[in-house]
Amino acid sequence: MAAADPLEFSLLPLTSTINEQGHLEIGGCDVVELAHTYGTPLFVYDERHLHIRCQEAVAAFDDGVAFASKSFLCRAMASLAASEGLCIDVASGGELAVALAAGVPADRIVFHGNNKSMEELITALEVKVRHIVIDSFDEINRLERLVSDQAPVSVLVRVTPGVEAHTHEFIQTGQEDSKFGLSVASGAALAAIERLRAMAGIHVAGIHAHIGSQVFDVESFAKAATILAEFFIPLGLEELCVGGGLGVAYVNGEHAATIGEWGAAIRSALKEAGVPDSTVVTAEPGRAIVASAAVTIYRVGTIKRLPDIRTYVAVDGGMSDNPRPILYGSGYEAFDPARVSAPRPETVRVVGKHCESGDVIVPDAQVPEGIAVGDLLATPVTGAYGYSMASNYNRVTRPAVVFVADGTARLVLRRETDADLLTLEVE
Repeated sequence: MAAADPLEFSLLPLTSTINEQGHLEIGGCDVVELAHTYGTPLFVYDERHLHIRCQEAVAAFDDGVAFASKSFLCRAMASLAASEGLCIDVASGGELAVALAAGVPADRIVFHGNNKSMEELITALEVKVRHIVIDSFDEINRLERLVSDQAPVSVLVRVTPGVEAHTHEFIQTGQEDSKFGLSVASGAALAAIERLRAMAGIHVAGIHAHIGSQVFDVESFAKAATILAEFFIPLGLEELCVGGGLGVAYVNGEHAATIGEWGAAIRSALKEAGVPDSTVVTAEPGRAIVASAAVTIYRVGTIKRLPDIRTYVAVDGGMSDNPRPILYGSGYEAFDPARVSAPRPETVRVVGKHCESGDVIVPDAQVPEGIAVGDLLATPVTGAYGYSMASNYNRVTRPAVVFVADGTARLVLRRETDADLLTLEVE
């Protein structure tokens, strides 16, 4: 595929079509009209896409498979995932509060985090979450002061299997040198399990591992599963959670495994390793469910053409609504939602409005010829870790989020206002 070719349609949400005006439609809604109605930047999520990906996760794993809410969380998303039979994986008191506010039963919530506070643990115990995922001996010390036979809790122990996934080092989590989990190789994981089993009020349900994020090679997951199986089998526990991390395609020419293929590779490796069929095999997909369900719509505000150097196209968002490029060097495509099928022969640098030279969304974006101030510019595959990692840098307000389905758009997160930014001020 040539660089100037139109955007590959596979990068767009599942219900995407092109209407008679040449505009992108998602869920039967004209994206150009959505931008006029709700303003920009704007996240547009395809509800049907979200439902289908959740269904795939439930089909690939056993009951207890959880949506990794860190990828994108609001009440509407938590409610949708729960309605499809997923648990919700949270990693803070704030995420727990949103899941509960969405009506998710506490016994369908799994509580993660490498540094849970005493307050977070107390809340998790009070509402009776499904599992607390143990991440350190300090956490065991805190729990020891809170649990008893009268106030029991079910736990998973997060272990590091020593697998270095092929991904950016900032999102590798399964290697020995990690802030997450307890090492299998050093004996720390087994020591933690033995200590927990000796404590009153603790039920050790199983183990949990996560090797990293945006991992394309399912063999990395199969390798981790094999290593986990060797550790898991002698323990006689009922649940084995393989975490999340399945990668998705972000740019033209990329391809990723499906949730079903990921699950099949893990199950095959566990079976070959001798894990009993009675074992509950769970996972925590996040990106694989929400990433390609959404696009972000921006409006072009400034164009600077530097002869013999490059052209800068500045939009009304940036690192405040998508920090992934500046954090991980993540790649994205750019296209005009008003002319989706147009060739994209012009190379530009799409940048945000923040006071950082590194505020770059797409370093070398292919865009249609004649891009102008006032045009819309969209980036696909922004449903994961865009809004959830958004900030108010430069006091920029967070975008609105709409869910679209069957020709109807519903606002699920309103746009922040300057007044919102002032609500925390005390003088």
